[in-house]
Amino acid sequence: MAPHEGRIEKRIRLAVPLEVSKLWDPAGPDHTITENVCSNGVRVLTRRAMEPNERLMIRSFQSDLQTKVRVVYCQRLPDGQYGVGLQFQGVAINFPSAVRRGP
Repeated sequence: MAPHEGRIEKRIRLAVPLEVSKLWDPAGPDHTITENVCSNGVRVLTRRAMEPNERLMIRSFQSDLQTKVRVVYCQRLPDGQYGVGLQFQGVAINFPSAVRRGP
């Protein structure tokens, strides 16, 4: 039996504005947008490169969602931005429900 390769869970295309903060970075937070999401993590577009396994904090502008994440990968894109895969730390999150605005 071959080991599992690729994603375990299908991603949902969803654009949500987020603030991504490196834990000890004097440059301050980066305002990003998600490209896709699942209960284990998100892919964001950012102007700054990030190191695999780096620990970050994300915060939603649309809700009180704030959680720690780990950088899984950082891919330079043709337009100069970076596609960054972020894995939620600790628990799975129903991201679409977590970022919905309240009534």
